[in-house]
Amino acid sequence: MYDLAALDCELADTNFAGKFHYAPITGSTNIDALNAARKGAPHGSVWLADEQTAGRGRGGHAWHSAAGEGLYVSVLLRPALPAARLQLLPLAAGLAAAEAIHSVSGLAVDLRWPNDLLIGANKAGGILVEARNYSEEPRHAVLGVGVNVHQRSFPSGLATPATSLDLAAGRRISRQPLLVALLRLLEHEVHALAEDQAASVIPARVEAASSWIRGRRVEVHGPQACAGITAGLDERGFLRVETAAGLVTVQTGGIRSPAID
Repeated sequence: MYDLAALDCELADTNFAGKFHYAPITGSTNIDALNAARKGAPHGSVWLADEQTAGRGRGGHAWHSAAGEGLYVSVLLRPALPAARLQLLPLAAGLAAAEAIHSVSGLAVDLRWPNDLLIGANKAGGILVEARNYSEEPRHAVLGVGVNVHQRSFPSGLATPATSLDLAAGRRISRQPLLVALLRLLEHEVHALAEDQAASVIPARVEAASSWIRGRRVEVHGPQACAGITAGLDERGFLRVETAAGLVTVQTGGIRSPAID
């Protein structure tokens, strides 16, 4: 359980103070945030849960959200950004999450485009950004972050083996300091998106934080399914993959290491 009063105090100088919504259990914090956004919830509102019964990742994949064992948080953002900048938001969030994890645990996080947080070869977290631009209301985005913190076991059949911060660090990592670090760093990254020079270097910063984005043999899953060697990000944050048929710019989907027969 989170100490909401302490969160408000620790984040008093941010857009998140006084805007926390906590539930011991919910279906999905992202759905809660999207529903509240349509009713006019303000920028910086945060939804937290100790357990999700219908947690989601990208592409409709389920996100295992065991009670009290992970960080499950969604943030409503109403940034004054052009649409082209919004598509950099998942990458900026990945940078914030990786730095937050490192700051509280000392663990190095590898960013697997576009939204996975890996420790070594194992997945420790993920990011889901859902943007809306209704004609009758301002553009907004809901940014969901899930991090495995205390888990000791995981469901079988996962596409990528999983780990938790506790397992990787060999000690117990507190969720509240992780949340505080994440929100502070996220606010910093959202501000960077509004600045031309800072936003322009986000793809290069992600490349520097990832072993997957250049020179890695991968399989691309999704509507642009292909296989090849990654060749960096373009200025929009899209992944370039050199395939047998030529260079493909992947705008949506996910990547994995090639299956071994």
